[in-house]
Amino acid sequence: MAKKKVLLMGKAHSGKTSMRSIIFANFLARDTTRLSPTLDVEHHHVRFLGDLVLNLWDCGGQDAFYESYFERDRETIFRSVELLIYVFDIESETPVKDFDHFCGVLEAIEENSPDARIFVLVHKMDLVAVEDREAILQERKQLIEESCKNCGVEHFQCFGTSIWDETLYKAWSEIVTNLIPNLSLLETHLNNFCRICDADEVVLFERATFLVIAHAQSEDAVSPDDDTTDPTTWDEHKHIHRTPHFDAHRFEKISNIVKQFKLSCGKAQSQFQGMEVRNSRFAAYIDAFTANTYIMVIVSNPMVQTQATILNIQNARNLFEKFIPRI
Repeated sequence: MAKKKVLLMGKAHSGKTSMRSIIFANFLARDTTRLSPTLDVEHHHVRFLGDLVLNLWDCGGQDAFYESYFERDRETIFRSVELLIYVFDIESETPVKDFDHFCGVLEAIEENSPDARIFVLVHKMDLVAVEDREAILQERKQLIEESCKNCGVEHFQCFGTSIWDETLYKAWSEIVTNLIPNLSLLETHLNNFCRICDADEVVLFERATFLVIAHAQSEDAVSPDDDTTDPTTWDEHKHIHRTPHFDAHRFEKISNIVKQFKLSCGKAQSQFQGMEVRNSRFAAYIDAFTANTYIMVIVSNPMVQTQATILNIQNARNLFEKFIPRI
């Protein structure tokens, strides 16, 4: 069993504890209003993919705590860090101080954990008018990039997030996949499975959080303009290159929706096993897969029968148990 130290830092009231509670403690966004501000450092051991334990340090963001982090507790806080997640409040009234703290954290990380991977979340983007979000996010990313360069940090990833939509799942999916050691091998097998199933896409979700950990996409697919749905006229060789018409956040939206449904099942004393959604264009199968994952298979070819897809999922379980990380 591997333990990975993850620092969650940012200004007080920036939303750190809320996002952690939604992702790892099954809170609904509306329930986070009852959470109290974090005082000093709260330690949480979160199990992910069964054998990976995230040693999550949720650090309070009040000024007095930062003085302690940078001086008395500097080595304790910043040594042996695997991931740093720094959260900016887009509505902050003290942006200069926020960036001062950010630079101090970067310097401490470079000193004590130079190999740590750095993720920056520009949070509460739902408070920005929709038509202004992209421009404001890019402006903030530019400031963050300048701060990183000034502190000697060359590599980081930045996301705009909100607890009220799928952007939170998008960011955290990207974050946690950085901790999966054999991800490329897993994706290779998932691509093979996608081809065997004649599927358009296959997505693997972590069982508890429903975060996306891997996905595969067919190299070609039925044209979205092709209305041929009659199996008697379907040409099984008629495939063309996929066009970029998909929603870029489709997986994370599904994560959000299915996780909420899964929680609702639990409240009704029922256990979520899976579901099938079908329309005239495609069929989507979501099913419990390995001990620590769910799988979603999207099939648009009407020649592929439901039982064939279900049987493929069943037959693949034992194989994927060998490649889902047992860290």
